[in-house]
Amino acid sequence: MTKLAARHAQWVMPLFLSLFMTCVVSGISTLRVLGWGPTFLGVWFASWMWSWLVAFPAVLVVLPLVKRLTAALVDVRPPA
Repeated sequence: MTKLAARHAQWVMPLFLSLFMTCVVSGISTLRVLGWGPTFLGVWFASWMWSWLVAFPAVLVVLPLVKRLTAALVDVRPPA
């Protein structure tokens, strides 16, 4: 399989991060509200897709700020 060039990591990583996080969060929220039943999967999937449509662009916008905040708090130099 051919891999994407490294320059695409700036949108591929947020894509996967937002997919996985919205899947978990919407699943937990839907389960808390509806419980496990016949409508759970359909409602959860719809909630997941809507939340991902918001989360992916939000992650793309917020990620540079998060990187700067992390750099301000974390010493990334290797130990001597």
